[in-house]
Amino acid sequence: MDEFHVTIRTSTLPLSGTYGSVWISLVGTLCETPPVKVNPEQHRLLPGSAYTIVITSIEEVGRLVLLKLRLEAQPGFPDLNWHCQDVEVRRHSEDPNVDVFPFHKWIQSADEYVELRNDKVCLRNEDTLAILIAHREKDLENKRQYVRFGTYIDGVIRCVDMPSETALGPNLTYIRKNPCTNVHYLKGFTERGTSWNSLQELETFFLFNGRENTVGKYVQAHWKEDAFFGYQCLNGSNPLYVKQIRSLPPNLAVTSKMVRSFLPEGSSLKREMEKGRVYLLDYEILDQLPANTVSGKQTYLTAPLCLLHYNQNEELKPIAIQLQQAPGPQNPVFLPSDSAADWLLAKMWVHNSDFVVHQLLSHLLRTHLVGEVCCTATLRHLPEIHPLNKLLMPHIQTTLQINIQARATLLAKNGVFDKSMSWNLEAVKLLLARGTQSLRYSSMCVPDDLGCRGLDTLPICYYAQDAIRVWDALNRFVEGWGSLYYCNDEDVQQDCELQNWIREIFMDGFLGLSHTGIPQSFQTTVEMCKFVTMVIFSCSALHSAVNFSQLDFNLWIPNSPAAMVRPPPQTKGQISADELLSFLPGVNSSCHVLTVLSLLSQRATDYVPLCHYKEWYFRSGAILRHVEKVQKELKKIARDITKRNKQLELPYTYLSPDYIENNLAI
Repeated sequence: MDEFHVTIRTSTLPLSGTYGSVWISLVGTLCETPPVKVNPEQHRLLPGSAYTIVITSIEEVGRLVLLKLRLEAQPGFPDLNWHCQDVEVRRHSEDPNVDVFPFHKWIQSADEYVELRNDKVCLRNEDTLAILIAHREKDLENKRQYVRFGTYIDGVIRCVDMPSETALGPNLTYIRKNPCTNVHYLKGFTERGTSWNSLQELETFFLFNGRENTVGKYVQAHWKEDAFFGYQCLNGSNPLYVKQIRSLPPNLAVTSKMVRSFLPEGSSLKREMEKGRVYLLDYEILDQLPANTVSGKQTYLTAPLCLLHYNQNEELKPIAIQLQQAPGPQNPVFLPSDSAADWLLAKMWVHNSDFVVHQLLSHLLRTHLVGEVCCTATLRHLPEIHPLNKLLMPHIQTTLQINIQARATLLAKNGVFDKSMSWNLEAVKLLLARGTQSLRYSSMCVPDDLGCRGLDTLPICYYAQDAIRVWDALNRFVEGWGSLYYCNDEDVQQDCELQNWIREIFMDGFLGLSHTGIPQSFQTTVEMCKFVTMVIFSCSALHSAVNFSQLDFNLWIPNSPAAMVRPPPQTKGQISADELLSFLPGVNSSCHVLTVLSLLSQRATDYVPLCHYKEWYFRSGAILRHVEKVQKELKKIARDITKRNKQLELPYTYLSPDYIENNLAI
């Protein structure tokens, strides 16, 4: 006869308890015990409670390998879900050897029996018992029944096929504790469809809404300056587009004579490019994109090319702007020597184009959709006992809910994007498809991307400096984690679950587009760790850089207009300074956009900083030591960033590790 002392613990979450009862059975290598009701009337599953029951078996159970739990609703009481923390099993009450079966998930009465494994995280080839192999395969089979890839837009990296967040179930949803965002002074403009009457009116609006935003106030004071224009290319909401060039694009109608006066005396454009001091913004991806109608007004889109020069004063300044891709007499090249109104308007057009690319490609595609692809594949191919599942899910799990919500609201017909910005839903489809086609794995990996764009050693690119340090810290953390499970490259090659995971990410997530460079398999631990680092960075640090900066740089509306309601100029000298405001969208649509950005740009009050984990997997042993090591490294990075920022007129904080959320939850 076998005897087991079984302790079932309910999580300490405030709402984790249930009125229901729990049935449990033990599964051993020799037999399975009959189900036993755990909690009689006097013992209820209250939050934080623990209850021990003695289970005896006439037959020899053998080595205990699984537990089965079932929640039963009580007649006359609400059928509430139960959040089980774990189950501990001893052979007798004084047995120092404890088998721990962690769960940390919700159980519903509709789930029938759920199976728990012990706390040994392992790869597929380490499971030698047929019953555990079958459990592992059953876990994935059950997930694949309701977690499937779907197509949101043809030609765009794919998403989870779920109609609403309700379908995710309680274990894939979360409640974000948002700060109290004050949009009181924005709501009053929702019915005003007219343009801003004057700069003073715009300044009054900003005074009420931006008075506590130090970055916003700096933007308002400096938005006209060329050096600040260049600063935003490097350290603003979208630091992913500017790149170093060694030769001019053939469709940019700039001559050396045009820009000679903006270069060092005695130098030339060719010489400055050879020195690596010339940069380019190229929004070719927007060419011929259909523009939207906002509040009854036609909006306009351009696809600019903007040439910038890094000068001897360590400033990156624009020196030429061509608003459309095809050169010609009706597509002039604007220069800093043109009238102040012409030059400022040309920069506003560039910022408008950058706003479009930032929202849909740098933000939505590169962080949200990439995270969703990886999360969907993880659920389908990596069982919960797989170490990579444990490592990744704290960073990517939230992408499913937030993206489903975004598709139902922001990206839906008559949503904010459709009603208030310069692109309609047809343009969204085209741009995301173009963005998917132009996506490159190298651009998603920070060292490769920054080196290719010539930003890795640029002293004034604080995004690059911080991104490289955070990436390197994450990569060392991932490599340390990998060494615990993969002794050599052969272990990686033979992990069929891992290989199925990356194959589906490539084939079903990234549409099998080989030119993107997305790995189709892993041959080495280095390759695997680099990809995992990319996923974590994209869903934490990169999202912090492109999301939480939005309101700061967009609050002063002329700096980053969400739409332009007059066509771009085809000749110079036709616009006065007083006419610049007439290009901006109506008051109501501007305020709709700022309301959304206000909500998106606030960190949760309970956010978890980068590489801080609440999950049991990270709390002990070698994993804990690696977590403590990376946390120590990230703290030093944060201290160094704080020290550097004290010397800066405008601090760059978005990649300070203590401000980076561990996941993508907004």
